[in-house]
Parts: sequence; structure tokens; C-alpha cells
Amino acid sequence: MATLAGGFEDPSVEVLTEAAAAFGLLASSARLHIMWALSQGESDVTHLADRVGGALPAVSQHLAKLKLAGLVRSRREGRRQVYYVDDPDIVTVVRVMVGQLTARTGPVAAHSTASRGS
Repeated sequence: MATLAGGFEDPSVEVLTEAAAAFGLLASSARLHIMWALSQGESDVTHLADRVGGALPAVSQHLAKLKLAGLVRSRREGRRQVYYVDDPDIVTVVRVMVGQLTARTGPVAAHSTASRGS
């Protein structure tokens, strides 16, 4: 690994590959919305579908991909499967990215929404 002037080492190819795969999964706005919702607290697929405005089968497929990648976990509660994010670092990444973009585009997004309603 090469050390840069700032003292940081370049990550390994394996780490970069894993990070790219995680970011690739989060590149879908639907999956990012699911991750945002789950970063606020655990939920079952029905409530997630209602919250993100997605069809139940589509949300289930997104959750399966996120779970396979290790970004989301689940546990059974009776007949329900409850999903959650068990990695605080992933929660931080999602919250920081969405929060920063919301702060930058908040007034513009509110203005364009108001304009469409007129």
C-alpha cells in the first residue's frame, strides 16, 4: 500500500472492490430509500413498501439484494420478517450523504414541489 503525504494508506484492491459493490447497491434510489428508512429504525417489508412507495414484491427483491450483500439483516417475529441495519458505519454513510444532499437542495426541492402544485 502506498502512503500519501497526509499519512493515509491506499486501501487494498479487495477493500475497494467491496466498497464499490456496496456503493453500487446504494446507487439505486429505491434501495437507498429503503436504507434511509431502515437507518431510522427496523421495519417489516409491508411497512417499508408503504413508506418508500414501492410495490411489495419489488421492495422484497431490493431487501434480498441488500441482505445478500450484508448491508441489511433480518429476524423473524412471529409471522413477520423484520429488517434492520446492523452496521452503524453504513447508517452513518447513508445519513451523511442523504443529509448533505438534502441540506444543499432543500430550498430548491421545496420550491420546485410548490411550483408543480400551482
